[in-house]
Amino acid sequence: MDPIPFWKMSGSGNDFIVIDNRGGRIGLATLAGFTSRICRRKLSVGADGLILVENAADADFSWQFFNSDGSRAEMCGNGARCAARYAYLNGIAPESLAFNTDVGQIQARIIGDRVRIQMTDPVDCRPERTIDLGRGVVKAASINTGVPHVVVFVDDIDAVDVVALGREIRFHQDFAPAGTNANFIAPQPDGTVAIRTYERGVEDETLACGTGAVAAALILARTAARPSPVRLLTRSGGELSVGFEMDQGHFQEVFLEGDARVIYRGTMDAEAWHYSQPQDAIGP
Repeated sequence: MDPIPFWKMSGSGNDFIVIDNRGGRIGLATLAGFTSRICRRKLSVGADGLILVENAADADFSWQFFNSDGSRAEMCGNGARCAARYAYLNGIAPESLAFNTDVGQIQARIIGDRVRIQMTDPVDCRPERTIDLGRGVVKAASINTGVPHVVVFVDDIDAVDVVALGREIRFHQDFAPAGTNANFIAPQPDGTVAIRTYERGVEDETLACGTGAVAAALILARTAARPSPVRLLTRSGGELSVGFEMDQGHFQEVFLEGDARVIYRGTMDAEAWHYSQPQDAIGP
């Protein structure tokens, strides 16, 4: 392929490569390998994921979203905000817009450098469950906010071994074969909720996770009567706001709001994806 124009964007520290693919220049045949190569830090652009903005007949645009390992993800809250602002800044969509994802159509509104997105209604909410781990039985909760999430309450957010414990939960047999994301949360004295996340597909801790923040907020509403909106402090220091309506334990009108910043604009040469790299062994 010829050099590819792209934007690098960040949603509360979750970073993405965003490409206008409305002309269809990037095909699906080799997309997994292409994605994992350009998202590899230090050898290429580096990012938590790739967003392709594409045409849609019934919305302002459609997207394809891929994790940094090349796997396709149904939804990404921070990525959705970045895609929306990208489309607005490039004249693809107005301030209030809609775009198609694998979980359905997402509504969004641009507010300066922040974006509010209307999430799809969550499913599979289990506010109380246990997971048998190597360290013993852990009390947790789980919910699908577009992608599956486990939420674990902790006393000290800084003391959690997010990679080790998160990976064990991510690959646990209870969530096979698709796996899950793992979130660790600790309510703070100022009313915010500190959150750290191990992300499936990135296979590491990320500085923020939008669908994870939504999962944490909704679990707090179910288990601790936390009112809407819930403010969550991510590992990057950025703050996400999650709003919702709850009726007899069922959620609707769920929104996620946070920043969606443009970091830089550039052009990738073929050398960004044509290089040798060791094969990473990712798994439990």
